Amino acid sequence: MTRWNDGLDEVERVSPDITDETNALPARYFTDPDVYEMEKEKVFGQYWIYAGHANCIPEVGDYYTRTIGDREIIVVRNHDDEVRAFYNVCAHRGSAMVDETPMTDPDNARRIRCPYHLWTYDLDGSLTSTPASFEDARLNPDLEDEDVAELDAGENALMEVRSDRIGPFVFVNFAEEPMSLDEQAGKMKAELEALPLEEYQLARRIVSEVECNWKTFGGNYSECDHCQANHQDWITGIALDESELEVNDYHWVLHYTHAEDVDDEMRIHDEHEAKFYYLWPNFTVNMYGTADGYGTYLIDPIDEERFQLVADYYFKDSELSEEEAEFVRTSRQLQEEDFELVERQYRGLKSGALAQAQLGPNEHTVHKFHLLAQEAYEA
Repeated sequence: MTRWNDGLDEVERVSPDITDETNALPARYFTDPDVYEMEKEKVFGQYWIYAGHANCIPEVGDYYTRTIGDREIIVVRNHDDEVRAFYNVCAHRGSAMVDETPMTDPDNARRIRCPYHLWTYDLDGSLTSTPASFEDARLNPDLEDEDVAELDAGENALMEVRSDRIGPFVFVNFAEEPMSLDEQAGKMKAELEALPLEEYQLARRIVSEVECNWKTFGGNYSECDHCQANHQDWITGIALDESELEVNDYHWVLHYTHAEDVDDEMRIHDEHEAKFYYLWPNFTVNMYGTADGYGTYLIDPIDEERFQLVADYYFKDSELSEEEAEFVRTSRQLQEEDFELVERQYRGLKSGALAQAQLGPNEHTVHKFHLLAQEAYEA
């Protein structure tokens, strides 16, 4: 049952049963700035969050930065050819060490050096050197040089962030005792790792700032009841009635059957369908079924009423062919059609009229999304 802010209806928790009257998050969870501040810790500080693609840092010393909530990290390939993550915070006095460095334009460093006082770290995070002023007491008349203790390289190392991978996809987790990535990703992990994702290169990135809450777009991505009316070019090749929305513990999969068979040689996977994976809370992997490649979306919140959609496209070669460029343009058209929809929805949510929405029977993926958000808030 839809509940309005008319003083008569009260909101309730999301019911585990989609057929119950209260099957959606209260509207204020999409518009309240205090909720977004809570999400920085309860959602983005507790679950595995996508940090980037390992193929973008192929050489030892390659690194990029990533900001998640208020946490800025460095993702780097070390001397053992491992991809690891550290806070971009010097152990000396807390300075940020490297400038913002996007995954599309990574930098390379033999060491990580803080420009403030030149504390220098190896690629495994250990402290390797400090200036001479930290080794003696030349400017302090109350200390003798022999009173200055040698800095322990391990005790003064960078703070590492727990990381793990699904194929080339790097994830990080800031929780003290998180569930494993295997548990959060479920069978999605095995399905993706069975594909040769590492053989594909980042060919195009499109970043868009959208004026709505990140969960609004997440819900839109997770269903296709809106497709018939709003994606008419796309659905001409899709048999919507034969499609399936599969729900798992922390991820769901949208299976879209093509109206006609597509040449297997044109696809990274062998099934006669497009597969769109959504991994809670804000990462998708898009197996389109009509191109020899794949895409990812990062739904990256800026605040309670804005997010960035970071759309990355991977093909066999980083230089797009004419057909691949046309494919990306088609994908971009779908994004822009969705942006109009979610911004329109958010205008309505911000009006304050709606207290709690009502989901339909085929929006079980959206229902799962709302249940996970509620579970995170109450944890």
